[in-house]
Amino acid sequence: MHYDHVGNYDLFPRARYHLQDCEMAYATGRCMCHMALRLPFEVDDVVAMVRKVFAGRVAFHDGEDEIVPGVTVHHIGGHSKGLQSVRVKTRRGHVVLAADAAHLYAHLETGRVFPFTYNVAEVVEGYATLRKLASSPDHVMPGHDPLVLARYPAAKPGLDGWAVRLDAEPKGELSRRSA
Repeated sequence: MHYDHVGNYDLFPRARYHLQDCEMAYATGRCMCHMALRLPFEVDDVVAMVRKVFAGRVAFHDGEDEIVPGVTVHHIGGHSKGLQSVRVKTRRGHVVLAADAAHLYAHLETGRVFPFTYNVAEVVEGYATLRKLASSPDHVMPGHDPLVLARYPAAKPGLDGWAVRLDAEPKGELSRRSA
C-alpha cells in the first residue's frame, strides 16, 4: 500500500483491490506510529483503501491465492510487511510481476537490497521465490527498472517506453542473458 502503488485509485472507480491481510494490518497498525516505517504510506491512500473495504471492493489474501485462472498473488514481504507479487500465465510461460519485491534487475542479479526495507531476510529470500515462480530469469519483471521498457517490445505502436508486451520474448541484444 505504498503511495506509488496504491495512488491514483480514483482513476479506477470500479476496480477491485487485492491485498494481503498483513499489509492492511501493517498500514493501519502500530508500525505507522514510527516515521521511518510510515514514510512510504500516504494517509489519504490508506484511508481510501479502508473505505474500499467497507464498500466491498477489497479481496484479502493470506499468502498465495488465485485471482482468476492463470493469475495468482504471492506474499513475498520484505520491502513492506504485506508485499505481494503477481504471477501471470502467458503464452511464453509464467511471468512474475515482482512489484517492490525486486525494484531493479540488479537487485535480483547481485542480491542487493533496496535501502528502505521492512525485513531484509524476507527481501533476499523473496528473490529466490520470484525465480522459482517464474519460467526463467527473463520472466521476472522488477517493479521499478526502466530496463523492462527497453527489453520488451511495445504493447502497440506509439507506446514505446510506456507499455510493453511481457507475453513476448525480450528483444534480442537487450535480453537479460546478453545484457
